[in-house]
Amino acid sequence: MKKSRYPRPSKWPGFAVAACLCISGCGYHFASSGDALPQGAKTIYVARFGNATRVTGINDDLMRYIKDEIASHRRLTVVDSPDAADLQLGGEVRLLTQAPIAFNAAAEPVTYRDSLVVSATLRDLHRDKIIWASRTIGGRQHVSVVATSIVTTTPGFLQQNLRGSDLRQMTDLQIAQSDSATARDLMMQRLAKNLYTEMAEGF
Repeated sequence: MKKSRYPRPSKWPGFAVAACLCISGCGYHFASSGDALPQGAKTIYVARFGNATRVTGINDDLMRYIKDEIASHRRLTVVDSPDAADLQLGGEVRLLTQAPIAFNAAAEPVTYRDSLVVSATLRDLHRDKIIWASRTIGGRQHVSVVATSIVTTTPGFLQQNLRGSDLRQMTDLQIAQSDSATARDLMMQRLAKNLYTEMAEGF
């Protein structure tokens, strides 16, 4: 079995990660109307997030998803400078883990769960005041590392533009790399949606 490309998970208690994700997930099911944002706020600057994990660049990758999510709602315009912004969003990627959740007959992992947790704050630049903050915004996604653990009807698989027959031509390493990349994209999309909903609705 090939090693994961992520670092070995720390001893962070699994229940704590689950709690973070459950808390952050509360806003995922609601429409993000932006009612909690200042009425006069039209522009937002997304400052570079910090990175407390061992995965270089995870914060920069996530920021692209966050900016795209904010722009998709058309409530705020993302600008390139705080001088041109009404609001500023900042934060830190606090935790990135990968834990095995399914095994084959030889007790080798065949499916992992990737989990990502960030903290974030929203500042009203005109009043120089933090108007929203959270330390438990999360996203997670399953990663399959062998063909037999992949369900070919899931959105994660379909997003890869692969067919079930393609899997028979791929090595376990190729499958793990492909599914890991797709899972990471989906996980960041989910986290960005959770972040925007919590920020815009004041959760």
